[in-house]
Amino acid sequence: MVRIRVLVVDDHRIFAESLAAALAAEPDVDVSAAGSGPAALRCLERAVAEGRRFDVLLVDADLGASAGSVPAQRTSGSGPPPPSGADGIALVAGVRGSHPAVRTVVLAERDDPRRAAIALQAGASGWVAKDCSLSRLLAVIRGVLREETHLPPALLTGVLRELTAARKHRSDSERLVESLTPREHEVLRCMVAGLGRKDVAARLFLSPHTVRTHMQNVLGKLGVHSTLAAVALARRAGVRPAELAGDVVERSGQLA
Repeated sequence: MVRIRVLVVDDHRIFAESLAAALAAEPDVDVSAAGSGPAALRCLERAVAEGRRFDVLLVDADLGASAGSVPAQRTSGSGPPPPSGADGIALVAGVRGSHPAVRTVVLAERDDPRRAAIALQAGASGWVAKDCSLSRLLAVIRGVLREETHLPPALLTGVLRELTAARKHRSDSERLVESLTPREHEVLRCMVAGLGRKDVAARLFLSPHTVRTHMQNVLGKLGVHSTLAAVALARRAGVRPAELAGDVVERSGQLA
């Protein structure tokens, strides 16, 4: 019998233990539990080291509201960052980056099309109500292992609307980014990486005054009024941050 290895990640201990016990009663399911994002990542790493990888993570959508967060590992073209407090979704993104073979299902207290769409963009394979039946949850677990995506029927229309809007925002953002010169695009990548004006100047072998002019041009072409807004738009467009170590920087005479 092929056994399914499941990790329940929820900081509500009673819920996590109850769900783990219910799943463990299934003859083809092995289950463990973790109470936080960092604990879940440690479990995943330990399982890999021991040659017994997990197949599915069941992650509380509101994980970490009182126990700290796990930074999301973003990828090019991914959607907007998770809303404040949505550390379960941030964990989904982190697992997608470090353990791409693991399927994740988000367990939620309530239906929320926007957050469900964000979870799917982060790499989740399903969104399930915490009070769903055990048979429904088992069907989702087995389904995501067959590369299926599972959402409650009542959420489908709202999630599709959110994903369509996200694609539109991304294409609009991409058109604006394409209007930048090569040098302005490199400056924008530095901004996405979190570099300030002086650091950008040192990195690109430019004067701070020249960098300020480039930054002002970037904001103007993107139609925004702050660095934060420019970075948010760049991320929607899939702009990758500049590498902070080990990359080759071209001399200013080539692109200025």
